[in-house]
Amino acid sequence: MTTIAGLPAHALLVHAIVVLAPLTALLEILCAAWPAARERFVWLVLALAAVNLVLTPVTTDAGEWLLSQRRSVSPALQTHAQLGDWMIYFSAALFIVAVALAVLHWLDGRSDQRRTAANVVVAIVALLVGVSSIITVVRIGDSGAHSVWGDGG
Repeated sequence: MTTIAGLPAHALLVHAIVVLAPLTALLEILCAAWPAARERFVWLVLALAAVNLVLTPVTTDAGEWLLSQRRSVSPALQTHAQLGDWMIYFSAALFIVAVALAVLHWLDGRSDQRRTAANVVVAIVALLVGVSSIITVVRIGDSGAHSVWGDGG
């Protein structure tokens, strides 16, 4: 997919990632820390993480196509492309955390020490993956904005 209605697909799809990845990350942290939220939102989180995981390579591929159309590549654009290549790993990690939350939801009816330990581990991993994913999206987006708009007003 290279264009949508004549517009570069990357410019449109990137907005989905910019919203989905941080939203998924925040909801995962919430669901990991608060079992009542997990009960309500676990399937939404899993769906958002899956959509994010599917859209990430589509978005980066569209960005690579757009990059190939340029005659010259600025250092800012090069940085953006390099950082963007890392997003699939964060999207995969967000999906894995969502699956772990779904497993915890399934185990909620059981009460044993292993479930408590699993809750703690998933909460820590959700926090680490969530925060690092948000930071990564901000870094990628900032470098993309600099490559398009320059360094200032």
